Amino acid sequence: MELSDVSIHQALVKEIKEEISLSDIDPYSFVSPSAYETAWLAMIPGDSNQDQPCLSPMFKDCLDWVVNNQTDEGYWGELDAHGNPTMESLPATLACVIALKKWNVGISNAERGLAFVRANAEKFLEGKHKQFSRWFTIVFPGMIELAREIGLELDFPNHLNGLLMDILFQRQKILDSEEPAGGPYPPLLSYLEALPSFYAIKQEDIAMHVSGDGSLFQSPSATARAFMATGKEECLGYLQSLVRTCADHGVPPTYPMDEELIKLGLANQLQRLGLAAHFPKQIEHILTQVYRNYNKGSSEKSTTSTSIATQLHKDPLAFRLLRMHGYDISPWSFCWFLNNREVLDQIEKNHKFFSSSMLNVYRATDLMFPGEYELGEARSFSRKVLEKVLADQGTADDGQFMNSFNLQRMIEHELSLPWMARMDHLEHRAWIEENDMNALWGGKTSFHRLSSHKSGKFVKLAAAEYEFRQSIYKNELAELKSWCLNWGLSDIGFGREKTTYCYFAISASFSDLPYDSYIRMMVAKSAIIITVADDFFDMEGCLDELHSLYDAVRRWDAKGLSGRGKVIFVALDNLVKETSAKHLQQDGTDISSYLKQIWCETFGSWLAEAEWSQSGYMPTMDEYLRTGMTSIATHTLVLPASCFLKSNFPNSQISPAAAEYQTITKLVMLGARLLNDVQSYQKEIEDGKMNSVLLFMKENPDADIDDSVAFIRELIEKKRQELLKHALMDGYSDFPMACRHLHLSCMKVFQMFYNSSNRYDSNTDMFQDIQKAIYIPLDVGTWKPLMPLPSSDFGSKKEFQTITSHHNQFVQPFKYKNKRIIGYQTSSPIARREYGNYVFITPNFRLSFA
Repeated sequence: MELSDVSIHQALVKEIKEEISLSDIDPYSFVSPSAYETAWLAMIPGDSNQDQPCLSPMFKDCLDWVVNNQTDEGYWGELDAHGNPTMESLPATLACVIALKKWNVGISNAERGLAFVRANAEKFLEGKHKQFSRWFTIVFPGMIELAREIGLELDFPNHLNGLLMDILFQRQKILDSEEPAGGPYPPLLSYLEALPSFYAIKQEDIAMHVSGDGSLFQSPSATARAFMATGKEECLGYLQSLVRTCADHGVPPTYPMDEELIKLGLANQLQRLGLAAHFPKQIEHILTQVYRNYNKGSSEKSTTSTSIATQLHKDPLAFRLLRMHGYDISPWSFCWFLNNREVLDQIEKNHKFFSSSMLNVYRATDLMFPGEYELGEARSFSRKVLEKVLADQGTADDGQFMNSFNLQRMIEHELSLPWMARMDHLEHRAWIEENDMNALWGGKTSFHRLSSHKSGKFVKLAAAEYEFRQSIYKNELAELKSWCLNWGLSDIGFGREKTTYCYFAISASFSDLPYDSYIRMMVAKSAIIITVADDFFDMEGCLDELHSLYDAVRRWDAKGLSGRGKVIFVALDNLVKETSAKHLQQDGTDISSYLKQIWCETFGSWLAEAEWSQSGYMPTMDEYLRTGMTSIATHTLVLPASCFLKSNFPNSQISPAAAEYQTITKLVMLGARLLNDVQSYQKEIEDGKMNSVLLFMKENPDADIDDSVAFIRELIEKKRQELLKHALMDGYSDFPMACRHLHLSCMKVFQMFYNSSNRYDSNTDMFQDIQKAIYIPLDVGTWKPLMPLPSSDFGSKKEFQTITSHHNQFVQPFKYKNKRIIGYQTSSPIARREYGNYVFITPNFRLSFA
């Protein structure tokens, strides 16, 4: 990153900090306004009680917003995180064009919007045969009908005939099978504005579901339509309140929004993009406020599925963020649903609608502490739901969001690879590259999204951060390879050459380290020496050579050494001198004696295991683990590295002469050893050696190999939960938080190497991850080209192009691919139609193909 780039980088951080003001965060400003919802408020007449047609809208600000917020490409609607229009732009653009046509303003805007829909409908619809999301199946035909009813020409290409017919048929199936306020969620009544004219709705159904705030399911568009159809004063009051609150931002997807959820979503975005280190105070301020509210006690939960889904999105997100930052929060803050049979039944019956919420529940259970059985139950339940969602992919009803949102890929990622086995740096990359990373939580149509202005800044900063780190990592790795070559480790003639693996492990796992941190190079060099020395003791050196090398390390003197043993010691001596000098310069204290002691202990454990192997000695399980916990050498990496963190770490803790290593260190040592054993026992059998898997079978004659592996895996899980508690919570370790997090990162590295195979010993399994972490540029903002608008002078249009239709002419049912299609043609205005106690929503669909 050039100096000018660094200045831009710093300026962007400052700008975002100012927007996330600690004293006054305006949550609504962080959520993208909905062009679809805004257009519906713009359609409301100024005085619906007059006999003469009204010539002006009730909410002129909403109409002005529509006029002023069309994109250069001609559409209105949501953008993904990389600036591409989403499928929601089709109905949103139609709704905006309809609002403009209704008041005969923005003629050129409307023509450009229609041209966009005609030119790009195929791009959005292709490949979606029978797999359109439920909301789109309801809303898109409704907007086509409404556009045609007011005389707008929508001639789609002839080859889209089949797709449009399929959408119409799918809608008919929904209308035939669902009750207005029952069945899947959101209910049909929440799409009141898009329902066809032949769908009769009782006025009492509308009145019954108008909530205390005057809204219909907190949907601005449905409430606007309800007001136009019924004239209810409660609906008007809701709409007026909405406009007063959101006049500066545009109408949001729902109103009111959960402001706390918006703030949590903001903190989550900064965390997942790898930007948390730049905004620690801002994130902490948000979490402190959230924790204060959760700590007051759980409030009564809503019983509507839409609200339950939102609550189940928010509560596990809050739990995960708060626990990751050391707050003492109970799992019941989000596991409350486990004690509600009705809620469980709703989730199981509407599993696709709840898929995003269940993904958050599943992710929250990654942070399970010992004895938290409710988290185990929540994990099992959410996994079952998510697996069912994946199994149902490709069916005619693919749920509320699965087609418009890359949720399937995220679910597969979460279920296939445990969080403990994922490297932070690569997780940041995946989130930066995710088109829908700006999706905050589900709404009636598509998602509540981070505003394009804000998400654009976040992605730009995150991409710059990631690529800057890549440049640092490339330079440091090149330096590391030169160091290995200079000290004879690269061509020592035996064992595993893992220079790149070692550097990748520390750089990708603890990516919050400062750019100039010495820890990466020190840990990588240490890991390289550990790998070479362990191979020397394990399979290369004779006992005399091993004793000589251990004795040299104990005396810290190369006298008497030669050959490969001398190469190892000289490289180690260089590392210890370099590390001691760096620490003396940084902290003013000499840690060389501590470093020599911990290395001596590690070499001693390797010698003990070599003597067991060559003599045929069979240790007990306890004896093996005491030695094996040391020989895995995690403490040799994490404790010296902790001395370089900017925290009050007691240097004496790295010395084996201390009374005992702290519990958190021993948990990492034990967990890493057991993970290695589970993936290496087959090789140990071939080499005639012992490990914990084989020793368990020896001490339990009735157990077979599967029983032994299952026992060790269960022990690993138990120790993982203990480690999480010690790493995340205060009061269980004297170490500062940064040091505890370094321990956790070390454990994650071993989980990554040995989760499902021995990736450390493979020459190919790590290749792609390493390339992405260090070399391959980010893939951000790859636009799918939109079809160009027809070249015409839109500004010269004086009138809208219209089509003539016959008033209320019934179109006889007809068949398409053996599907019965019902339709009407009308030309009546958007208005209330009452017959008895029913409200008929006009207009309806008329197909026209070029």
